[in-house]
Formats: sequence, C-alpha cells, structure tokens
Amino acid sequence: MSTNRNLRQYNAGMTAFFLSGFCFISSGIIVSLLRDRYQFSYSFSGTLVSVASIGNMTALLASGILPGILGEKATTLLLCSGYFLGYLLMFLTGKPAVLLLAFLLVGIAKGCAANKCTVLVGNNAEDRAKAMNLMNAWFSLGALLCPFLIAFLQKKSSVLPMAGVSFFGLCLWAAFWYARIPGLSASTGKENRKTDYSFLRNTTFWLLAALLFCQNAAEYTVNGWIVTYYKNEHILSGAAAAYTVTVQWTMSLIARLLLAFRLKTRKPYKAMSVMGVGLTLMYLVLLRMQTAVPALTALGLLSFSIAGVYPLAVASIGKMTSSASVGFILSFGGIGGILFPWLVGIIADLFGLRSGMAINLIPCAGIIVLPLLLLFQVHDD
Repeated sequence: MSTNRNLRQYNAGMTAFFLSGFCFISSGIIVSLLRDRYQFSYSFSGTLVSVASIGNMTALLASGILPGILGEKATTLLLCSGYFLGYLLMFLTGKPAVLLLAFLLVGIAKGCAANKCTVLVGNNAEDRAKAMNLMNAWFSLGALLCPFLIAFLQKKSSVLPMAGVSFFGLCLWAAFWYARIPGLSASTGKENRKTDYSFLRNTTFWLLAALLFCQNAAEYTVNGWIVTYYKNEHILSGAAAAYTVTVQWTMSLIARLLLAFRLKTRKPYKAMSVMGVGLTLMYLVLLRMQTAVPALTALGLLSFSIAGVYPLAVASIGKMTSSASVGFILSFGGIGGILFPWLVGIIADLFGLRSGMAINLIPCAGIIVLPLLLLFQVHDD
C-alpha cells in the first residue's frame, strides 16, 4: 500500500466486513427471538427474512448507481446506517410494519457493506486474491461469534441482543466514516470520478457474473435446505442440527485463511474449477449420508470446498473493480441465491425433497465449467 489513505481504507474495509458478518448473520437468530417474544407466525417470520434479502439486492444495485448522484461517501454512510437503525427499531418495538422496515434496512446495509468493502479492500490491496480471502475470513469470523454474544446478552434481557447488534451496526458506520471515502466535489457538486459502465461490454465480466450466480445458488441452497433435508431423512436430531451453522462457518473460515496465507492461487481460474470438482463430489456424498457424524463431516468438507470461490471470483474482476461493477456482479450473483432455493421447494413438492436437492448439482457443475471458460477466454485474449 503506497499511502496512509490506502492503508486507512483497506483496514476500514476489513473491519466493516467483520462487523457486517456479525450483524447480518445475527438477523436469523433475532428472527427466532422476535417470534418467541411476540408469537409471530412462521409465515411472517419467513417474510422478515425475505424482506432482508430484497433489501440486500436493492442496495447492491443502488451502491453502484447512487454514487453518481450523491457521491461515494454520502451513499455509503446513508445505506450502511441500516444496521444501526434496523436493530434499534427491533429493540424499541414489535409492531409488524415497523419490523418489516427494520429488516429491509438490515438487508440494505448488508448489500452496501458487501459492495463498499469489496471496493475499499480490492482497490487498496497489493494481492487482490489474498485480500479478498482475508476479507471474507473476517466475515466468517463475525458470523461465528455472533451466536455466542447474542446468547450472553439474552441471559440479561430478551431485547438486549437487538440493542447489542445495533451498537455493532453503529461501529460499522463509524468504520466507513473513518475510511474517508471521497464525496461530491465542492466546486461542481458532482462526484470526482465519472461512473464507468464499460465493464458491461466485457465478456470476462459476464462469465464471472455467471460464476457468482452458480456460487450463490449452490451455497444458499445448502444453507437454506440442508437442515430440513437431514431432518426429513432422519439423519440429524434437533440438537445435532444446531451444529450445522457452526460447522459451515468454521470450515469456511479455515479455507479462507489457508487461501490467504498458505495456498498461493496464481492461477485462480484453475483453482476455482478444482474447488467446483470438490464441491460437486462432496455434495453427492452429502446426499448419500445416513448418520449424523458422516453427514456433518460431508457438510464441513463441502463448505471448505466452496469457501474460496466467491473471494477469488470477486478478486478476478481486477481493474474493472468499482462500486458500479461490484454492485452489478453481486446483484446478478444474488439472483442465483434466490432462484435455486425456490426451485428446490417447487421440485420437492412435486417429486420429493431428495429430487429437489438434486437440482443443486446444476450450479455445482457450473462452478467447474465456468472457470475453464474463463481460462480459455484469457488465452484467447
């Protein structure tokens, strides 16, 4: 890093993504706390989660478009205030309409944080691949720690966890303030740099977008359905099912730290294709497991296999990295995370859950094929 400003923005991005991991993963736990406190239906609880996903998608696009109107600094500080405000609203009231707004704000903050952290870290790193893996390792660490702090706060009061997470949301906002992100020019009232959309004409960009679509589809399907699947197949009891999240995030953290510090990825496309092979094989194994320990082992190895795909794909955007390009590519990838879990449910209703889960092999195969296409694209160029 060449200047103090580079280092400042790099550290701010890392810190903010750790806090985002804590704040966003907390939302799933907070939903269950709210349901117990206010006796919400499963339908309304699910709606809260969906609203957060809508906010996430909206913010990813807005983070790429609004800077041209408001400036980078104002856009980031405005959208990322959603963590603080959203959880504060959850602390203050249980009114359904207000909670819908609160979860929308949380989703918006998550999308903006993902966009801006990627730009801050990617544009100020000497080794993009290492930096992206390290950044996502911090997210994983935040996700791992949040259940323990929430459990501690819950012992004091049933609403204290909301206040605690809101405080961490304020810390995230402060991290972006510390970064000294450029705003609008004082003389012209316009952003210092014109938004460049030339990446939309780049074949490599769209292949990377398709890769992130498959990564999101595969990961969100596993995250959303694996506990239901194992319970349905009588593989895991209720108590053992609670360990799935811990297993997933622990293995993701290990994989990302190894990629950042030990495993050199000088050929990221080949590395991602190998990860796709490992993911596909472990998914096939996972679907055949019949007892708890092998099932959790397979899940852990699957999480290990897929953990590096997202950071390496984002790092591969390279010189095209900007708020606009990151916003577009993460939004496109997010569609996969919405579409495939939904398809699993549709097919499961028609042919059974095992058949529904099998549809996830399609994006798994995509993670093998698309990096090879990118490799050929590089050779052609």
